[in-house]
Amino acid sequence: MTTIGFIGSGHIGATLARLAVTAGYEVVVSNSRGPQTLVDLVAELGEHARAATARQAAEAGDLVIVTIPLKNYREVPAGPLAGKVVIDTNNYYPQRDGQIAALDSHRSTSSELLQAHLPTSRVVKAFNHINSADLGSQATPGPAGRRALAIAGHDAAAKSDVAAFIDRIGYDVLDAGPLSESWRIEPGTPGYNVRLDTAGLTGALAAAKRNIG
Repeated sequence: MTTIGFIGSGHIGATLARLAVTAGYEVVVSNSRGPQTLVDLVAELGEHARAATARQAAEAGDLVIVTIPLKNYREVPAGPLAGKVVIDTNNYYPQRDGQIAALDSHRSTSSELLQAHLPTSRVVKAFNHINSADLGSQATPGPAGRRALAIAGHDAAAKSDVAAFIDRIGYDVLDAGPLSESWRIEPGTPGYNVRLDTAGLTGALAAAKRNIG
């Protein structure tokens, strides 16, 4: 796995692209406004980065990161992501995304919505409970003192691939279970946007209540 595709290059996407390049990956970044708006980011990232359309980024990525407002998840190109591992960084913010009945009633999680939109992809929830400033500054090369990040997904091999990526960019990984359990690390839960090691994050996931937030 050598190329990371980005559908969305905002604060989280751009920070992950920087970490990926530092860790030795090739990156292909995209956003909704077109490759020409990413000239400065690509210049900063250097020779291992290029800008593209969302479809091109999806096609190029061995691993593809979707980091866009949740309300736009249906715009993610499904065809070129068939069979691929897709990291979902999104959170549900009704004030931004509008009310989504399936989430309000807890019939689904935000990542399950993306998985339903990408039925032949293997979606893994990750990076949704750390802000971009911390993500960029708290990565730790060695094993000591690392912050832990939670992942969730249905496919064990996909989670293994994502865990390897997260480890390589400088974080420990805690498996939170299937996508249906990803609500345990969403806004308003004890582990959201809090620096915790693996033991602390394990406790935070266990303490989460579905109606918080």
